[in-house]
Amino acid sequence: MTVESFAELAGPGLVLLMDGAITAEEFWTNFSTQTGLAVQEELLAKYFNPRLDPDVVAIIRMLKRKNRVVCGTNTLDPHYDYLEPRGYYDLFDAVYASNKMGVSKPRPEFYRSILDTEDVTPGQAVFIDDFAENVHTAEAMGISSILFRDAAGLQSEIEKMTHLRRF
Repeated sequence: MTVESFAELAGPGLVLLMDGAITAEEFWTNFSTQTGLAVQEELLAKYFNPRLDPDVVAIIRMLKRKNRVVCGTNTLDPHYDYLEPRGYYDLFDAVYASNKMGVSKPRPEFYRSILDTEDVTPGQAVFIDDFAENVHTAEAMGISSILFRDAAGLQSEIEKMTHLRRF
């Protein structure tokens, strides 16, 4: 099954899971009922095997020399529970996870919550994401944004931003 097919079949249940409104067990029970596909195990954890990109890690570390760098992520309990104890989130000054916040991107409330907690205005923030829809929402709110494609492109876009150039 492709990621697109899965997302279509999962429907709003996936958003509820990202928002922390339902558990993974509830998600799979609902998914099985709605699709007729019997899911007997927690597949979101089973096939989750992320890898850190050392070039992106280097960029984050450089940015942190003179900037506060936070992670705002759409995630699920099984993924968060995998990443957090392994130190993946330790790269950041703070982590704002949708499953803990109760709201996910691209809803404006996600961004507002982080801005409010960090006590910054949209004009003081920079948002980087690999989904165009999330970037467009941030831009519409007045947040300078970068659509992530790869580390080299990210580095190039950061260098264009005068307030981040001297990291």
